[in-house]
Amino acid sequence: RSFAAVIRQLPSEMLVDVLIFYLVLRALDTVEDDMTYFATNEEKVKLLLSFHKTALVDPEWTMMGCGEGDERRLLEEFPKCHSVYAALPEASRRVISDITLRMATGMAEFVDKDLGQGTTDVDQYNRYCHFVAGLVGEGLSRLFSVSGLEQPSLAGELHLSDQMGLFLQKTNIIRDYLEDYVDGRAFWPQSVWKKYSPSGDLGYFANPKTEEASIAGLNCLDELVTDALELAPDCLAYLSNLRCAEVFRFCAIPQVMAIATLEKCYHNEDVFTGVVKIRKGMSCQLINDTTDIVGVHGIFNRFASCIIKKANTLRKKGFKDPSYDRTIKACQTILELTQTEASKGALASLVNSTMVVASCAAAS
Repeated sequence: RSFAAVIRQLPSEMLVDVLIFYLVLRALDTVEDDMTYFATNEEKVKLLLSFHKTALVDPEWTMMGCGEGDERRLLEEFPKCHSVYAALPEASRRVISDITLRMATGMAEFVDKDLGQGTTDVDQYNRYCHFVAGLVGEGLSRLFSVSGLEQPSLAGELHLSDQMGLFLQKTNIIRDYLEDYVDGRAFWPQSVWKKYSPSGDLGYFANPKTEEASIAGLNCLDELVTDALELAPDCLAYLSNLRCAEVFRFCAIPQVMAIATLEKCYHNEDVFTGVVKIRKGMSCQLINDTTDIVGVHGIFNRFASCIIKKANTLRKKGFKDPSYDRTIKACQTILELTQTEASKGALASLVNSTMVVASCAAAS
């Protein structure tokens, strides 16, 4: 999966710990995602809550027939994962086990909830994102700290770590609207989308019959994109705390991909007909530019500017977006936080370009 390339950014002394952390949580998530394996929700909850005491303790633990594809194979061949987990430093194993238990507890909380029409409100939306992604951010911060690659204080940055995870998770939830709705496990908060759906059904946006319905869907989409953009300042603050270049790239690459995806999703009807993805060429460019805080600030600055431009263009054309002021404020905050470093990056690029041109002229 795409995350494998990001893990490879890490130094050798940290890479395996994070790899196993990801695989353990991927296995746990496969159990949660399978809607047909368990006869009752009680059985699923029991397995989730015991996962840290079975899969992470018993070297022979395995689970057959749950999930699909590579996820099923992971559960069926989990002893291979366990053998590597067991060889990790005790501090890393303690972090992984703790986050696994807390994530499983959060997942169990949502097993009995009917998510066919999304989460009930923004608080529940945030709570779900915390359990499945915010805790990952906390776990990674703690792993970085116990490895010695980052300061011990990073483990205590619980709020910033949580926001890093929420930024990525909310981006995925926005992008995956149709896929999640079809699967019967949606996450868009009802307190938001019901303001725009007179039918009272989340699927209203997927098959608009009128221009009014199309506009309603875009208004809802833009509000959720804005909600995610408001997390960006905390994400930038977290990244500024990192001192290891490899850890920085590992953390920063998903973040720049997320803001690029949010810009792509903003006011984009394609969200309601399929999955919106940024082009591979763009992805490669973003990865290449994500080498330091200057590059990251430049990327966030660029996409925030693009969203402001889109919003203002739509406003001039007569589109009335209830979230317009909130969107502009969120993007302007990003611009204020990134302008200095983004300007440094732009100046450096200009100098490099000038030197290249001068060199070519001299050679000719």
